[in-house]
Amino acid sequence: MTDETQQSADEFYSFTIDRTTARVVKVEALDANGARHEVSDQEKASLARAGSAPLERAFEEAFAAGIDCILGDEAPPDETEESAQDAELRHVLVAPLIQQSPAKRLMQREVLDRVIFDTLLQHSIKSSPATPGDSFQ
Repeated sequence: MTDETQQSADEFYSFTIDRTTARVVKVEALDANGARHEVSDQEKASLARAGSAPLERAFEEAFAAGIDCILGDEAPPDETEESAQDAELRHVLVAPLIQQSPAKRLMQREVLDRVIFDTLLQHSIKSSPATPGDSFQ
């Protein structure tokens, strides 16, 4: 089986997270037979959706929206995708403001890792139970 065929056969992923630091220490894929293999850096890069917004970018967008709200920007929300040029301009304008605010702490890797870990746990508690045969035991 080629790497490409293997990757398309992988439907489930397992993340090993250090409970103390909330950092991901290993990512494994589970194939149709339940066998695990560690996901390479190249596979991780191809799995990450092109153009997806990392948490930091989403945080910057929320920070900018808060500023718009405070300033009374009444423009209707724009549903179109932000251009790369607009995203870079927003980053150049907003990042220094974040760095000079109490929100700076929220952008630290340790804080982001903990937020992601806690959110995943909350989502797993609130998610509907799996149907028998849906997952590998």
